Formats: sequence, structure tokens, C-alpha cells
Amino acid sequence: MPEGKIIKALSGFYYVLNGSVTVQCRGRGVFRKNKITPLVGDEVVFQAENDKEGYILEVKERKNELVRPPIANVDQAILVFSAVEPDFSTALLDRFLVLVEFNRIKPIICITKMDLTNEEQNKEIQRFAEDYRKAGYDVLLTSSETEEGIKELFPYLEGEISVFAGQSGVGKSSLLNALNPDLDLRTNDISSHLGRGKHTTRHVELIRVGQGLVADTPGFSSLDFIDIEIPDLNFCFPDIEKLSEECKFRGCLHMAEPKCAVKAAIADGELPAYRYEHYTTFLQEIKDRKPRY
Repeated sequence: MPEGKIIKALSGFYYVLNGSVTVQCRGRGVFRKNKITPLVGDEVVFQAENDKEGYILEVKERKNELVRPPIANVDQAILVFSAVEPDFSTALLDRFLVLVEFNRIKPIICITKMDLTNEEQNKEIQRFAEDYRKAGYDVLLTSSETEEGIKELFPYLEGEISVFAGQSGVGKSSLLNALNPDLDLRTNDISSHLGRGKHTTRHVELIRVGQGLVADTPGFSSLDFIDIEIPDLNFCFPDIEKLSEECKFRGCLHMAEPKCAVKAAIADGELPAYRYEHYTTFLQEIKDRKPRY
């Protein structure tokens, strides 16, 4: 039986890429019975008489799965944040980073709209970029208008399935249009009344960009830490995780414990205070979360 990858799911149809051919398929009734929902990114076994009448027979085991947006087998997440309009937020970026790290997906930070920054804003973004690079992240500074940093993004996409995610209005679709002008994805202006962009993306679809497949998604509709437990959080901050190896107590939460290497690093200026503040905020949020039964 032929195998392929689901690259689009729309109105009950699954579009499976097999080599250079895309086959329109439906899921077998047994999937519904067994509560299996094929996702974009799934590797599947299918049968088809032609490219319009196929049926998915089997969904192969996934290496990861995101609920919002619904996509599987993601290699990396391009976290798109604007320098301005809307203003860059380390708190929101750290929230996205924790969710991505928890799902064992490699994050790449892409800061857009650098052409709109004044001198002071530009310097501030450069400082933040350096902080995150020291934390172990790849950071790209881009502009879809001037094409600054666009070419530097192509090598990251090669041979990978990438999710482009971020809050509305940061320029995800504009960035993808700059990477591949043939896409002609719809974009909307910032809503000045709401202070955020209008939703322009309606479904999840993997599209060819350079030598990779990328998903222009509606973004994470939920940024709550529903599945993350207290011990997990340390591992979702790679800079804090590395420092914690020097803490006196194993399992240190970096709160009131003595001889905490993380708190010492803040005092020494080795760890940005805002990273620790976000860690403690998220930790409290997990502690306060209502138990699920």
C-alpha cells in the first residue's frame, strides 16, 4: 500500500502528499469508532484508485502532537514576534517557549518588523536577542518589507516540518510571503482599536517553502499550561536547567531553597531577571491550577 504525509485537512478531506502527487482522501469509519483523528503532518498508509478518491487506512505512530494548532510530527517551531506593532513581549515569548519545549519541539525565535523600530527600540531588541542567544536559542531579526534576515531563515527550513506560530498581527503571513511570494497568503492590517491583528488564517496546511514544509497556523488559541507539571517547568527553561545543576539541592525549585545557583546567577547578572520572574509566575500558575479528575 502507498504511504504519504497529510499536508492539509479541510471539510472532512485529508490531502496526502505521495512523492510529487497529492491525493484527496477520507478517513476510514474505524478511525471515528476508535477516536483517532488524522492530523496534518501524520504519516499514513492509504489506498486510492485516483487522486480524488482515496482512503486513509492507517495513521503511523507520531513523534509529537499539538492540540492547538492540530498538527503532528513537527520538527521545529518558528516563533514569530514583532519588534513593534504589537510591541515585543518577553513574557509572551517565554510562554510560547515553555509550550514548545514541553512538546520536545525545537524553537527558533524570529523577530519581525525591524524596519519599523526607532534607534532606541532597535537597541532594546538587540539586547533581548542577545539574552535569548545566551540562553541557547537561535534568534533571527527580520523585516518582510526590506527582506532583512529573510535569506538567513532558509537553511533552518531545509528538510524540516516547521510551525510558524505567534500572536495575531506579528506578520506570520507576511513573512511567509517574503519567503515564497507565490503563496500570496492573505494579510490584514493591525487593528488599532484592539491593539492586535485580525485572524487571517482559517485552517492548518503544510506548504512548500524552500526545501522544507511549513505550517502557517492560527497560532496557539490556548496558552495555558494544562499538561505541564511543576517538575517539567525547569526543563522548559534551558538556561535555568543548566544553572540548576549547580544548585545544592536536587529538585531545587529556585524559590526559597538555600545555595540556589539560579538565584546566584541573577545576582551576578548571568541570568536576566525577567527570565526568572516569568519562571516563578508560571510556577505559581501551575501550583494554582485546578486539579483534573
